[in-house]
Amino acid sequence: MGAIGKDALGGLEADVGVAIVNGGGALEASYMVKPANPTWTGRLPLSEWDQIGTITHVPTIYFYRPAQDWLTPRHTIINTLRDSLSRVLVHFYPLAGRLCWIGRGRLELDCNSMGVRLIEAESKAKLDDLGDFAPSPEFEYLVPSADYRTPIHDIPLLLVQLTRFHCGGISLGLMISHAVVDGQSALHFIIEWANLARGQMLCTVPFLDRRALRAGEPPAAPTRFDHLEFDQPPLLIGQSSTAEEQKKETTVAMLKLNKYQVEKLKKMANEGRATDTGRPYSRYESVAGHIWRCACKARGHKSQQPTGLGVCVDSRNRIKPPLPPGYFGNATFDLIATDKAGELVSNPLGYASSRIREAIEKATDDFVWSEINFLKNQEDLSPFQDIHALTSAEGPFYGNPNLGVTSWLSLPIYGLDFGWGKEIYMGPGAHDSDGGSLILPDREEDGSLMIALCLQMVHMDAFKKFFYEDII
Repeated sequence: MGAIGKDALGGLEADVGVAIVNGGGALEASYMVKPANPTWTGRLPLSEWDQIGTITHVPTIYFYRPAQDWLTPRHTIINTLRDSLSRVLVHFYPLAGRLCWIGRGRLELDCNSMGVRLIEAESKAKLDDLGDFAPSPEFEYLVPSADYRTPIHDIPLLLVQLTRFHCGGISLGLMISHAVVDGQSALHFIIEWANLARGQMLCTVPFLDRRALRAGEPPAAPTRFDHLEFDQPPLLIGQSSTAEEQKKETTVAMLKLNKYQVEKLKKMANEGRATDTGRPYSRYESVAGHIWRCACKARGHKSQQPTGLGVCVDSRNRIKPPLPPGYFGNATFDLIATDKAGELVSNPLGYASSRIREAIEKATDDFVWSEINFLKNQEDLSPFQDIHALTSAEGPFYGNPNLGVTSWLSLPIYGLDFGWGKEIYMGPGAHDSDGGSLILPDREEDGSLMIALCLQMVHMDAFKKFFYEDII
């Protein structure tokens, strides 16, 4: 296949390569999509939350099955995606830029309109070959990858892959830099992109000024809290590092909780709880507590084993004044609930939920600004960044004996329509970090939940047994 060269659509450049995709498919074309119109250029300071935790790319994937009356010609799909992507980047131009290291483990965002990567691929497989769409090694061929061995200023902040299947279905795999956006901001961008693709107007203009979270400002007075959430998470008793645990093979499962099982867990969590002690434990607190207890059992923890559970909290409406609507950046941060495995397992579910509630309730206005100031006072942010754990045992690791339980329950993750109907499945892409889990609403929106969970392979069967044994 020859080079495509300059595309007729404004703001687009193309280059072509060949790769095997899912058992014999070919990469047809790879485009660098730039904003359709000139945008502001310059260095944009990042907030402290942009620069810690996950600063690598986060994968998600959407699958679409064509209806018999699908009116969108297959060859126009890539043109629709490219054109609308170029136009939406005018509003979300930070995504077309590049990250730059500025020393002391800190980053800035160079808004230089270098563009985002859009890949067009063909697969010989059928959608039905993917079964229930549970995250699997097959997804590696459907979601583009970022090579972190290259300088960070050469890596696009957004990579998108359109894959056409033999049956006529398509998938849209996205990799978006977590150093630029959190889940809510990422979905804001994706939804607006789909709106433009369907010929609609932008619904909410993104708020791009990260000074709302004191980005680029110097540290203030000493912090008011200890911020133990930045301490290294517990290690397995008898180990001095996470190196051995990081070597162990992992596997992923998608576990469903029907509406009855969700309600049963909430009832179990709130059993015996006095009515005057505030609102009942939520779905998240109940289900996350259940996951935590089951992981302790499945991993065979000793009674005195310390264990931590990472909770992701959104600050948008927790600070005063709240962040402006459409704030585009990272406004979420992690808090850690900790206890001993024996306490979690021997007490009723409500005990684990109470430990999670205590962690979440720390997230007051004062705490949020104190944490930001704590990070501003750090000599180097490198120890708090996941990118360093990719090539060494350094950086945060929340696998055995710990785990993270992230909620997508309040995010608008379903119903993404670019003009050819809504997806038949949406979920995380490759999800291979021990202890990582997501709670998602079921696509049927009938009160059921889906749990995407990664554990070491030797523990997964036991986890499934404990997960369902009391709620069937």
